Amino acid sequence: MDTEELRATQAPLKDKYREAPESALVTLHADAELDGLGISCKVETGRAVVEAGLHPATGGDGTLACSGDMLLEALVACAGVTLRAVATSLGLAVRGGRVRAEGDLDFRGTLAVAKDAPVGFRAIRLSFDLDTDASDEELATLKKLTERYCVVFQSLRTPPEFAVTLSAAQG
Repeated sequence: MDTEELRATQAPLKDKYREAPESALVTLHADAELDGLGISCKVETGRAVVEAGLHPATGGDGTLACSGDMLLEALVACAGVTLRAVATSLGLAVRGGRVRAEGDLDFRGTLAVAKDAPVGFRAIRLSFDLDTDASDEELATLKKLTERYCVVFQSLRTPPEFAVTLSAAQG
């Protein structure tokens, strides 16, 4: 998709969202199944089913996907797609490259070993190594706009409102 194709595809959507802002609100869904066969759940990804389980640092055997890894994978997927869309919109040629996310976890928090150890990532680093002839100024703009428009990045940077419910079938 080139710059003009992207603009042509997005223009009617942008017009619609300006005229009817409520039409831009979309609720995304993710589902997982707990089948009672161990400490795991099966996540429907839209393309495949991924079975998630314990990370080896918490007692897993390493054969199942780790949710922390999946979070970083969602970040690199979103950041990569966003960077591509921004580069296309700006008319910057990106021939290829790599997107990498690293996150630091202290598993003492998850395993309730130390109350002062946080549960979750202490730090996340996102990096891009691009094959492009873009200038330093263009790269700075590309980075700034990728950060601004990447949904997963922004959701991690500024956490959304969160609600949790739990119900049980009696029987």
